[in-house]
Amino acid sequence: DVNISFVNELALIFDKVGIDTNDVIDAAGTKWNFLKYRPGLVGGHCISVDPYYLASKAESLGYVPQVILSGRHVNNSIAPFIANKVLKLMIQKIHAIKGANVLILGVTFKENCPDIRNTKVVDIYRELCEFGLNVDVYDPWASSEEVKREYGVDIIDKLDSSKKYDGVLLAVAHDEFKSIDFEKYYNDGSVVFDAKAVVDRRWVDGRL
Repeated sequence: DVNISFVNELALIFDKVGIDTNDVIDAAGTKWNFLKYRPGLVGGHCISVDPYYLASKAESLGYVPQVILSGRHVNNSIAPFIANKVLKLMIQKIHAIKGANVLILGVTFKENCPDIRNTKVVDIYRELCEFGLNVDVYDPWASSEEVKREYGVDIIDKLDSSKKYDGVLLAVAHDEFKSIDFEKYYNDGSVVFDAKAVVDRRWVDGRL
């Protein structure tokens, strides 16, 4: 959790610098002993939860952990950062925000897995909805009934190739998403944001 929070903080800094975090990580990875952690959403029932147990135990013994809780704070900030980045890119492409259609690809907490526990994608969804966007969520791995029960979010059953989206956000790198024609979305004027850095960079407006 702390290691991921470090690269997430680098991503926040590099975004302001105007350089790509993954390029920096790949360059650093040419050193043989570099640990190649990637920025991203930290959800699920383990990494994003267990640090609080350790912090609670430490506090009960009179020690307030600084690094552990700081890491949690950084990682919890990534979902709203992604949502706001998508909004800024939409404004740059002269898209109206209120009433815009946005597609989120993936809702599980990690790729190729049906587990939706403590998924941070829902935080992105809620942030975008608060700005008045119409948000579709598609995930072939997730149970629509479970997502509705746990988060009150309706997910679509299949992608409608005829529907026009102002923004497309790849949030989870399921294998099924690798065959999606992001070039078409991009050329149709959609803002394409790749939170997992797996889409061809020619067809994205931004990535984490």
